[in-house]
Amino acid sequence: MKPFIEMPPKTIMEVYKSLPEGTLAEVIDNQIYMSPSPVFNHQDILIEIASQLRINIKKIGGKIAIAPFDVYLDETRNAVQPDIVVILNSNKGTLNQKGHFHGVPDLLVEILSPVNKEYDLIRKKDLYENFGVREYWIIDPDTRLAMVFMLENGKYKLIQEDLATIKSILLDYTFTF
Repeated sequence: MKPFIEMPPKTIMEVYKSLPEGTLAEVIDNQIYMSPSPVFNHQDILIEIASQLRINIKKIGGKIAIAPFDVYLDETRNAVQPDIVVILNSNKGTLNQKGHFHGVPDLLVEILSPVNKEYDLIRKKDLYENFGVREYWIIDPDTRLAMVFMLENGKYKLIQEDLATIKSILLDYTFTF
């Protein structure tokens, strides 16, 4: 019988890449974070927004992916699985149709989980800001509060806070859920 791991991983990113497909895990600043599977109201909002985004993105040109889908912000320290990833055709990153995305997406959506709201509100928001994600949406599935952040001069500015509505400047479209 062949051993499960022939050579032990040497880096956190190698450990991450060896996890089974579909594992809800991310690497941020060279630390692995794992999450439980999302609850129903999280998934319900995800499907509604992703459906609207898919129709809109087809019109303007780009791709959309939903979690779990790996986004390698860099190759050594940061790989995330946002709930929704939007990559416009003008994006310079690399989307491997049989793999993952390597680069900085244009828009990321995170739907908060009850156990780790601060993770998306602080750690991931700071990470996405530092890497230059142009637009970042955070949605609380319990209250349906949506916050939209837009990158201005390298810093996120809260441009909208509303219930069940998202007005995207980047996509020039209003989404409801």
